[in-house]
Amino acid sequence: MHIHIPAPTGVIKAWTVGVAVDDKAITQLRNIAALPFIHRHIAVMPDVHLGMGATVGSVIPTRKAIIPAAVGVDIGCGMMAVKTSLRASDLPESLRALRSRIEAAVPHGRTHHGGKGDRGAWGEVPEPLVRTWSESLAAGYARIVEKHPKIGRGNDLNHLGTLGTGNHFIELCLDEEQSVWVMLHSGSRGVGNRVGMYFIEKAKEELARYYVQLPDQDLAWLAEGTPPFDDYVEAVGWAQTYARLNREAMMQTVLLAMRALLPPFESGETAVNCHHNYVQREHHFGANVWVTRKGAVSARSGELGIIPGSMGARSYIVRGKGEPDSFCSCSHGAGRLMSRNEAKRRFTLADQVEATQGVECRKDVDVIDEIPMAYKPIEDVMKAQEDLVEIVHTLKQILCVKG
Repeated sequence: MHIHIPAPTGVIKAWTVGVAVDDKAITQLRNIAALPFIHRHIAVMPDVHLGMGATVGSVIPTRKAIIPAAVGVDIGCGMMAVKTSLRASDLPESLRALRSRIEAAVPHGRTHHGGKGDRGAWGEVPEPLVRTWSESLAAGYARIVEKHPKIGRGNDLNHLGTLGTGNHFIELCLDEEQSVWVMLHSGSRGVGNRVGMYFIEKAKEELARYYVQLPDQDLAWLAEGTPPFDDYVEAVGWAQTYARLNREAMMQTVLLAMRALLPPFESGETAVNCHHNYVQREHHFGANVWVTRKGAVSARSGELGIIPGSMGARSYIVRGKGEPDSFCSCSHGAGRLMSRNEAKRRFTLADQVEATQGVECRKDVDVIDEIPMAYKPIEDVMKAQEDLVEIVHTLKQILCVKG
C-alpha cells in the first residue's frame, strides 16, 4: 500500500507505512517532485533517507532531462547473488580462514595510488580482467576520455574486479533450506565516481548559463538534445556496464577462493546481477521516459532482485510484482536510520560485536558505522513493500567481507 506525501507542487507516492522517514528527506523529495520535467509522480521506497543530490530510495521518471546528481557518483552500484550446491554442513566450524582467503583474493578498502601494496586496487591486473577490459570496455572508455580527458585521470582497469569500501561487501549466506549463497555489493568504483562528479558539475554549468534558480544546486539537469546530455548518456551507460562486469569478475574470484578451501561444489542459480543506482530509458504510463533509480531496484513482474539487510541482519531474494505506480521498482536495502558519524557516536565496539554475533566478519571500530542498528529494521521495510515484491528466499549472513 502506498501513501501520498503532501507536496505544494508535484506528486509523491510512498511505500513507507510502518517505517521512519526523516523530515529532511521529505523536503528533498518535495524539491524533486516540483521539477518541471517529472513524469506523473516520483515513487518512494521504504528504505528512503536523505541523500547527496537526491533522496536515496527514490524512483525519478523524467521527460527529456536527466539529473546526474540523482544517479550519483557510485554509478551502477548494485548486487549480485549466486546459489551454490554447498550446504551448511559442508562448511568448517570456523570461517576465519575462508574470510582471510577471500580478503586476500579480492582487493578491497580505500585506494590511494593504485600501486603494489594498495589493498583497494590491483597492483598487477590479472589476465582475465585485462581481457574483459579490452573486449568490453576499452573502446567505449577511449571515446569518452577523448571528449572529456578529466574522466581518464585515475584508476580504471586496476579497479575492475575490486570491492571498494563503505557499505560494499562480499557475503556468504544460508537460505531457509541451509543452502550456501554468495552475495556481493559493489559498483563502478573510481572511474564511475569521476564520470558522476564531472557531469554533475557540467549540469550546474549548463543551468548557470540560463540563470536557472534551484532550491538545491545538485538538482541541476542536462536537457535532452544537447551535446552534454548525449555525452552523459554514453558515459553513464558505459559506467553501468563497468559496474556489472566488476561484480561478475569479483564473483568468479570469490568462487575460486572458496574452491581452494571447501569441498567440490557447483555454482548454479544466479539470482540476479542488478543495479540500484542508475538511469535507463523505460516505458511507463504511455510514454518513453528516463527512469533514475537512486537506491532502488527494478521489480517488473517476474523479475528477480536482491534486497540486502545490514551486516548481521537478513537479506532477501525477491520477485517483482510489476506495480505500475512504483514504476516497477522496490527498495535496494534496509536504508539508513542515522548518519555514519551518528552511528559512531552512539554505538560502541561491544555493541558491534554483539550485533554481529554468529557472523565471521571484522569487529573493529572502523566498521561501527555499518552496525545493524544504524539501519531501519529490514522486516519493517519488507512489510511496507508487500505489493511491490514477493519473497523467494530469505538469506542470513554467516561471513561478511568489508573494505
